[in-house]
Amino acid sequence: GFFQSHAVEVELKDASNATCLYGHWMMRFLITYESNNGDYKNTTLNLSSNATHNGSVCGNDTEAALVALQFGDGHSWSINMTKNNETYQGEFITLTYNTNDTTVFPDAKRKGPVTVSVRDPFRPVQLNTIFVCDNSFFIEGENVTEIYWNVTVQAFIQNGTVSKNESRCPSDTPTSAPTVPPTTANVTTASTTTLSPAPTTAPKPVENPDTGNYSLKSGNKTCFLATVGLQLNVSQDKPLLININPKTTIADGACGNTTATLKLNDGNSTLIGF
Repeated sequence: GFFQSHAVEVELKDASNATCLYGHWMMRFLITYESNNGDYKNTTLNLSSNATHNGSVCGNDTEAALVALQFGDGHSWSINMTKNNETYQGEFITLTYNTNDTTVFPDAKRKGPVTVSVRDPFRPVQLNTIFVCDNSFFIEGENVTEIYWNVTVQAFIQNGTVSKNESRCPSDTPTSAPTVPPTTANVTTASTTTLSPAPTTAPKPVENPDTGNYSLKSGNKTCFLATVGLQLNVSQDKPLLININPKTTIADGACGNTTATLKLNDGNSTLIGF
């Protein structure tokens, strides 16, 4: 309720009424769209309480499993998963958002459904193992940043029993705490692991961040240029300074007539939006 997003819980059963697929997760979508006056605006699409999973199937040795969700005013989301003799794996994650939903897109220039499909970024999971990811992670698509957290999924369940064996995502390290998902596009979220310094050694000062040159193009012309060094000061039990490395940071975004959005993704669960 506080984040205006609802949890998804899906349990599919086969012909013998045995559980064949189980999933529980939360998700949110940050979307950049063009308004009627040519500006590019950011909006947040949250999962609503009226979500259904019509069309979802368990899958088998020859057919992919499919989780298909329908929610809100004409929005939908799906993931298909395949397996081999030893593992199962997500293939494509597909979001269709409806810009006719004036609550989310009050002044969208383009009307109707827009579909964005991306590959599942995670490695295969062993059969009879449940995939777990408590910390938030980001998946970038065309004009969409997909954010997921508190994820628990197992496909191709054997003997109708959800496994107790876990496969953790990279951001779930033993010393990390679950990160708080962002509520708007213009936020900074960092998932980090800290190491306690040796008692007799003073912490090493963090050097100034390297300067990066980040730019966006509209057609063949550069429409946004930022030359900046970025350092994050994360408030935890002990303050943590993080330098953004220009060599591993990807710039994305869009330019409008009167507004522009620059998104920087360092590839390590840190997303910065201007």
